Amino acid sequence: MRALLLLCFVLMIFASCEFGKPYAPGKPEIFTDTVAYTMQKIYQRANDCGNKADSACTIAKITYPLFKGHNALNDSVKRGLLRINFSDNNDTDTTLKMMVDRYFEVYADFKKYNKSEDSFFTLDTYAKVVNQDSSLLALEFGGYVYEGDAHGADFKEFLNWNPKTKKAIYLKDLLLPGSYPQLTKIAERIFRKNEKLKDTSSLARDYFFRDNKFALNENYLFTPSGIRFVYNQYEIKPYAAGQTELLIPWAQIKTLIRPDAVVTTYTKKDAGI
Repeated sequence: MRALLLLCFVLMIFASCEFGKPYAPGKPEIFTDTVAYTMQKIYQRANDCGNKADSACTIAKITYPLFKGHNALNDSVKRGLLRINFSDNNDTDTTLKMMVDRYFEVYADFKKYNKSEDSFFTLDTYAKVVNQDSSLLALEFGGYVYEGDAHGADFKEFLNWNPKTKKAIYLKDLLLPGSYPQLTKIAERIFRKNEKLKDTSSLARDYFFRDNKFALNENYLFTPSGIRFVYNQYEIKPYAAGQTELLIPWAQIKTLIRPDAVVTTYTKKDAGI
């Protein structure tokens, strides 16, 4: 009888492991029920590129995810990519192809009136999944755009998406009623620490905040670590200062979050629950 039990036990071990490999447990629950997608790419060079490298001629390059069975999400990704701030922006663009075609039309017009210019345009943008679990899909849009001005522009934007409701998720969906002022207060404390500013230091000289008062923007990403805000170039600082990032850890704001919010997995983990 003991021999039979021992044999069963050994067989169970071999059934759950590959011989010669350590046992690997399954993925955590929060990584189940994710949304499948394939990466798409648009790539085009200007007619006058010839044998020049991409780094020395006008190109358009866009990479983005296409989600299976999620038309609303795909539309949101497209709109995010169409929001690129061209110097000759045209709100009638409804497809990425229209946007790219117009981009090359703008370049052709530029070369027509600036024949002696060696300048070339660059459109190198992307959308990518940066975090995904059963209740939250987080995407980042970014890239670099140059259209013959004094300098190009880097940008970064975010989309937080609930794959179950098939809708975007905003701060108001996470925060308890009336808690936004407290969130802003905590954020300013972190911002001043990052910028090495005293609590009483004025924001008038080096920043572009309205009325010289700190404010959060609408460009944020919900991450396992906290809420990540990004201020793009020119938004709160001069161009040369680049982008400014601000991370508010869940541990500092967990009392402001609704108990049924989609980020409770993160807040509980941060609280050691």
